[in-house]
Amino acid sequence: MKKSTIWILGIIMGLSFLSLLYLQVSYIEEMVKMRKEQFDESVKRSLFEASRNLEYDETLEYLKKDVERTEQAAIAYEQMKGSSFDGDVVQHTRHYSVTTGKDGSLYSSFELKTITANPSGSAKAMISRKHGNNTIPKTSRSLQEIVKTRYLYQRALLDEVVYNILYTASDKPLDERVNFKHLDQYLKTALFNNGIDIAYHFQVLDKDGREVYRCPDFDEDGKEAAYARILFQNDPPAKMGVLKVHFPTLDNYIFSSVRFMIPSLIFTVVLLITFVFTIYSVFRQKKLSEIKNDFVNNMTHEFKTPISTISLAAQMLKDPAVAKSPQMFQHVSGVINDETKRLRFLVEKVLQMSMFERQKTTLNKKKVDANELIAGVINTFALKVEKYNGRIVSELRATNPDVFVDEMHFTNVIFNLMDNAVKYKKADQDLLLTVSTWNENEKLYISIQDNGIGIKKENLKKIFDKFYRVHTGNLHDVKGFGLGLAYVKKIIQDHKGTIRAESDLNVGTKFVIVLPLFNN
Repeated sequence: MKKSTIWILGIIMGLSFLSLLYLQVSYIEEMVKMRKEQFDESVKRSLFEASRNLEYDETLEYLKKDVERTEQAAIAYEQMKGSSFDGDVVQHTRHYSVTTGKDGSLYSSFELKTITANPSGSAKAMISRKHGNNTIPKTSRSLQEIVKTRYLYQRALLDEVVYNILYTASDKPLDERVNFKHLDQYLKTALFNNGIDIAYHFQVLDKDGREVYRCPDFDEDGKEAAYARILFQNDPPAKMGVLKVHFPTLDNYIFSSVRFMIPSLIFTVVLLITFVFTIYSVFRQKKLSEIKNDFVNNMTHEFKTPISTISLAAQMLKDPAVAKSPQMFQHVSGVINDETKRLRFLVEKVLQMSMFERQKTTLNKKKVDANELIAGVINTFALKVEKYNGRIVSELRATNPDVFVDEMHFTNVIFNLMDNAVKYKKADQDLLLTVSTWNENEKLYISIQDNGIGIKKENLKKIFDKFYRVHTGNLHDVKGFGLGLAYVKKIIQDHKGTIRAESDLNVGTKFVIVLPLFNN
């Protein structure tokens, strides 16, 4: 499958997963919002009902007291004035008064006169004998007038009571006006009737925000999202109280309605992650396939040269002239021997990297003087550098050069880094190779720097990957499989060290190795 096709399919499937995830999240948000609005409305309705019940209680209590007070006043007045009657009609006179204020000053007074017929049979007989049957309608009309008068009186009395409540009830302190046990019961009943059956806490505050009462099990958790309701809202503003209610488990209550969506959301996220990982694996496998193809091409080219040289030398040995010349025979034999060693070295290099991938590297570590080891490698490598009109500058300034390493593998690391400097030197400039050592933070630092062609920034982070080589088109002017730096990094990591590369294109490259000292 082409890379562009994979990209298109990946984008389509990715957008589909993201759209599905977006729809699920939007649905959850909408459900949570709707649930919260319903809860808010139910709480507000419950607080309104509870506050109204408090007002009803206060009104009922005041009416009871007022009726008792009025009846007592009427009884006292009747005892003083008595009752009078004229003929067969009895007239009762009652005087009512309503006081207001703490000083007992008179607010309003009423005088009610009621006329009733004498219920005795003798009176009825007298009426019948004196006036005849025509007096019955007149008596009925008189009774209707009595009922009407009583109705007007009772209505006026209730109006006066309401006025009295408005002007006198708010004079009491808030904690005397409110029965907090009743308030708690009203809240619980109203919330339950409105479909809310979760724990709540409430407190009552005065107009200045001072706390008048709080429920015994009051908890501050969730207080920042409290619901407020004014108590006795028809009172003067200075006398108003505030009821605040909050719910510690509100979040759990709100999200309980969308919990069934959470598994679906999790499965969608898992599928999305799996899809992304699958696409990543496909591209990684495709990249590895390209790298391996490059490796096979480089390996073919690398093996082709020594094989061709050995084949040519073998053909020369068949020439009788070569056999007759000991010097020529020795030269041809030496070429075959050198190319065979080179071929074996290449094969061992591939097998060695394969071994590192399969199992942990076996290292024979011992105490080594890094300055001495590097100096020996420089002496051996100096001839190869001079062959290209280059030179090596040695700056081995480490005062404590002792490290715990495998001497053979560590020597190969230094050799590979120096060999890279020769491979990637500039064609029009003599090679300058600088090798340095120093101590810092109780560690040994080794630097190998050249003035070669350098590496681009985007390729610099990949140079330690196995089989990776900086692309130079179809040119094979630089020998190798892309295994050298991977081998270097592997050995340094097995020695508990680190390696980093610093490079600028057309300026040069610098490798810095950091190793723990022997005493650490």
